Amino acid sequence: MGILDGKVAIIVGASSGVGYGCALRYAEEGAHVVAAARRLNKLEELKADVEGKGFTGTVLPVQCDIYKEDDLDNLVDVAVKEYGHIDVLACIAQGALNDQHDLEHTDTANALSFFKGGPVYTLYLTQKVRPIMAEQGKGKIITCASGAGIRYTPHTTSYGMAKAAIISLTKTIAMEYGKYGIRCNCFLPVIQNDFFDKAELGKDDPGIPVSIMQMLSPIGKMGGSYADGSPMLAWLGSDQSDYINGQVFEIDGGIGQTSPATVLTGLAAMKQEQQ
Repeated sequence: MGILDGKVAIIVGASSGVGYGCALRYAEEGAHVVAAARRLNKLEELKADVEGKGFTGTVLPVQCDIYKEDDLDNLVDVAVKEYGHIDVLACIAQGALNDQHDLEHTDTANALSFFKGGPVYTLYLTQKVRPIMAEQGKGKIITCASGAGIRYTPHTTSYGMAKAAIISLTKTIAMEYGKYGIRCNCFLPVIQNDFFDKAELGKDDPGIPVSIMQMLSPIGKMGGSYADGSPMLAWLGSDQSDYINGQVFEIDGGIGQTSPATVLTGLAAMKQEQQ
């Protein structure tokens, strides 16, 4: 018996990364996962993965573009039509990630793209599920921010702005929807092993090698979405977290607490490694 047995959870961004790991864990804990993303084929792979592992939960793939309100409406409508209720909304997806810039090269269109693909769609879905959860007298909303939303991160101007907005939105939801029995909390994602090798944080930025990130980590380890990130997300969606509201959790092994001196040492080593 899992801690999410019988619960219905919409997970946005379930086709890869943190969202995929979250969806796997939710299904393992017995939830009916309404998995949303643009790439339907990846969601079908998630469903097959869950079935292959013999988890007690299920996956219902729903193709959804977070930039289209009609898709967001359909996502909620499908969940209610199929299961009759919604217990958890996890907004993990973030758009425009491949269009990062420093401050000087950030324009309005870029900023708006990050906002619509982050805090704006999260706001819209939150408003959409509020009446459903209020009628139940209970519900969990989980938002996804980033360390870039609370501290300086190079070449991520619009991303950092959008993630800071999500943190603010989380606290507003927690305060204004708490009276309906709705709890809202935010997480700053676990750092995935493959992110820093592939991410393009800027046009001429090669990214940060995994070896450097491991050095910056107090525990000397890079996290994985399923193994290290998803247990907290499952707990936040469960009844065990009913007294937790308006909180922001960093799931990063302590990298966010690394001292500036350590960061500078790591960056110097990175430059030397690239030469």
